[in-house]
Amino acid sequence: MIGRYLALTAGVCLFAALVAAGSDVGSSDEGGDWAPRGAVAHTESTATNDWNAGSHTLSREYDGHFYATTNVNGASLRMLVDTGASVIALTGSDARAAGIYWDQSEVRPVARGASGTVYGVVRQLDVVDVGGFTRHNVRAMIVPEGLDVSLLGQSYLGQIGSVQIEGNQMLLSGS
Repeated sequence: MIGRYLALTAGVCLFAALVAAGSDVGSSDEGGDWAPRGAVAHTESTATNDWNAGSHTLSREYDGHFYATTNVNGASLRMLVDTGASVIALTGSDARAAGIYWDQSEVRPVARGASGTVYGVVRQLDVVDVGGFTRHNVRAMIVPEGLDVSLLGQSYLGQIGSVQIEGNQMLLSGS
């Protein structure tokens, strides 16, 4: 199972490198092993807002990762914060929940990983919001099959002021 995720992460990195040739999306060199959706606690991340300081805090969950309740095009989605992912990667079901549809003919190889070719569709997300940090027209990749949890990547994270990890807290800030 971890091998599939590592292969998918490698595929996302390759996809980003291919996209970078024609855009400003950078590549990634970090991967990760993450728990499948069914293994993730179904409670919301402990998040607090300090509006005066312009920050949003996420707590590390039992599996060692940070998850954010993310508003994508009006849909509330639970996403793994992946600072090593160059773009947001949405599962097929999360994309549909956010009102993003595609025709099967649009699905194409977007990367190649250790376990084979990764297929997906490139889209722009109208609105992405985490804790009051709203961004528009954010680049994303839809992976209809093979991705168990959506990833909040650098196409969003790179547009906010800073992302810092201190102990078991991740601090997103606008300044």
